[in-house]
Amino acid sequence: MRKLLIVCIAVLTAMHTVSAQKIISPQAHGWIMYFGNHKFNDRWGLHTEYQWRRAGRDESANVFQDWQQSLLRVGVDYYAKNLTQWTAGYGWIKTFEYGDQPISHSFNEHRIWEQFIVKNKLGRVDIQHRYRLEQRFVEQYKLGTSGVYEQNGYAFRNRIRYRFMVTIPLSRKEMKDNTLFLSIYDEPFLGFGKGIGKNILDQNRLYGALGWRFTKDFNVQLGYLNQYVVKTDGVKAERNHTLQLSMTYNFNFSKPKQ
Repeated sequence: MRKLLIVCIAVLTAMHTVSAQKIISPQAHGWIMYFGNHKFNDRWGLHTEYQWRRAGRDESANVFQDWQQSLLRVGVDYYAKNLTQWTAGYGWIKTFEYGDQPISHSFNEHRIWEQFIVKNKLGRVDIQHRYRLEQRFVEQYKLGTSGVYEQNGYAFRNRIRYRFMVTIPLSRKEMKDNTLFLSIYDEPFLGFGKGIGKNILDQNRLYGALGWRFTKDFNVQLGYLNQYVVKTDGVKAERNHTLQLSMTYNFNFSKPKQ
């Protein structure tokens, strides 16, 4: 027991030392997002998503002042008989120079992604596990002899994400139409394979929001996201305090059952 206690103290001390060595920049951001999963029939559907991600400045309270990222994602959904959901698709992401630790040049990323969602229920609480794999093609730039940045091909990166989310109805005992609800999730991002730099942890997202469900296919949420981003050098990091406004609207193109 004593040896176990010593090991635990040593691990906690090492984690504190690593955290203390990082140069962490706190920033304020604002994201406006749309999500939709549109069913064609009981088995197949289309995933659509756009996120307008903005960054604030130290001297301004406007968290939507500058570009942070533009993210467009589409995919094909498959709904299995055991209530699980599989999706594969493509994403286009453009990242801009922003904040206290800006990148040298804005860049594009083309992303192939696959995910698996498992849903279950514990009392009145809806629980969702989302597992996502990403194959990322990240645009690279280098400083040319003329002093101007030039496009230098693409780097390939692998990443895995896991999101644990709970949704709790507040104004009713169950999630029904016209219900106020609370949504909470945590999602770590881990890089693996070649070229991940000096850190495996790419980022972590902790989120909490209040939402209103109008129907099973339409809800809005207003919440706060704490986004911790570790840069590729393993030293610099961001702590982004993000205001999020999201809307989910699912068009159902399947024929109603007779």
